[in-house]
Amino acid sequence: MVSYRNIDSDRYARIIYDNDYFSETDRDYSQGYSLEVAHPFLSNNPINNIFYKKNHSSKKYGLLWEHIGFTPVNIESIELQIGDRPFASAFMLKSYLIDTDSSNRVRLSSSLNIGAIGPVAFGKEMQTGIHKAIDYTIPGGWKHQIKNDVVINYGLDIEKQVYRYKNVFNLMASARGKLGTLYTNLSAGFNMTIGKSKSVFFTSKKSNFQLYLFANPIINAIGYDATLQGGLFNRTSTYTIPSENIERITYEVSYGVVIQTKSLFIEYFRAEMSKERKNGPNIGWGGLKIGFKI
Repeated sequence: MVSYRNIDSDRYARIIYDNDYFSETDRDYSQGYSLEVAHPFLSNNPINNIFYKKNHSSKKYGLLWEHIGFTPVNIESIELQIGDRPFASAFMLKSYLIDTDSSNRVRLSSSLNIGAIGPVAFGKEMQTGIHKAIDYTIPGGWKHQIKNDVVINYGLDIEKQVYRYKNVFNLMASARGKLGTLYTNLSAGFNMTIGKSKSVFFTSKKSNFQLYLFANPIINAIGYDATLQGGLFNRTSTYTIPSENIERITYEVSYGVVIQTKSLFIEYFRAEMSKERKNGPNIGWGGLKIGFKI
């Protein structure tokens, strides 16, 4: 939902796939995929009533299906791996609204995730199926995964343009908050693009081709993480990370390249993050995002 992933339309679909394979690891954040659609007819979604909307701004309404999975370092072992991250997976349906105020150069994104964490998310079946298909290590420890619980999460992101030089360089300050049963945290940072890119605040009739690099460093203040600490309501998980072992401040940077044409969006990215738990490793992942206007 950040501005450097903007598609210059209110009607588009996008497929997103993340995997730690891109960072040559197989631990912590293992993989995720999302299916996204934005369209004006989604303005009728009643959930939009809880989102902040300005009267004189452009708006994008969307829905996104998301699945995420996490594993410890040794995925093959059937034993409980004390001190490492627990197995966990979750799925969510996200409703969102992106509100763009061109006069003040401010972009506000609101979202609500509804779903579940636990075996009901089929993380075991998905990872096992993929690893069998590519003849890779079969995971053995999913029986110790975080137990079933509900996911209800509200998110609010704000970006403010700090500086822009023609269509070559753009700098945005950003802040983000998440509150709910899956994640509760606050983040702050900035993002910048270098290359040929359109402004998200003004429609341009110039060439539709865009090619730019981006970087997005942020600092996170962590309140709660159900993928580490277990569900907020169901406290029967076999193994979780104690609160005192959670790193409350983490550092993260995403970087990559985006190519856009009149109808197509392609992004390759990498992400690196400091350790989420005391004595844990720094983690990394990457992914592809492919979108098209509809």
